[in-house]
Amino acid sequence: MTKIENIKKRVENDAKANGYYLTPDPEMLQDLLEGLQKNEERYGYPSCPCRLASGKLELDRDLICPCDYRAPDINDYGQCYCALYVSKDVNEKKSIQQIPERRPIEKQGRAYSVSTEEQKTQTPTQTEEQPKETNTTLWYCQQCGYVCFREEPPYVCPICKAKKEMFSKIAIGIQINKQK
Repeated sequence: MTKIENIKKRVENDAKANGYYLTPDPEMLQDLLEGLQKNEERYGYPSCPCRLASGKLELDRDLICPCDYRAPDINDYGQCYCALYVSKDVNEKKSIQQIPERRPIEKQGRAYSVSTEEQKTQTPTQTEEQPKETNTTLWYCQQCGYVCFREEPPYVCPICKAKKEMFSKIAIGIQINKQK
């Protein structure tokens, strides 16, 4: 099985498990699958093919396909931003449309600034550095117990589909003993 076939199988299984469909346009589907493959090869994770990723996992967690914005987009518009995943209604009508970007502008800006900065001044040691300003937190789904480590909780729990409001922060008490 080729890489594209593996990616297609993965997104088909995810769509089916969540009651969604893949875009009814075969050319568009092929382009999106190729975009996922390129991003996975480029970054090491399948970032959404319709958005600019920074290449820094900590900044892009919300863009790993299926992205955090898929469920609310399908709920509100019948399709996700790139239209890889669509509702039954959109699939039957075969009516893909543009929808508004849901990703917060601050997150979009960080991806653009990291991308532009690195293009200008990239050296081998800089590619391994961690992002300077990420405020990652442990989040706990109160409904199913799912735990994730990221800036914000996902819009929808990937396990039980609980909404963002069902997540709570987990406080971590770390004590460092300095020896003299």
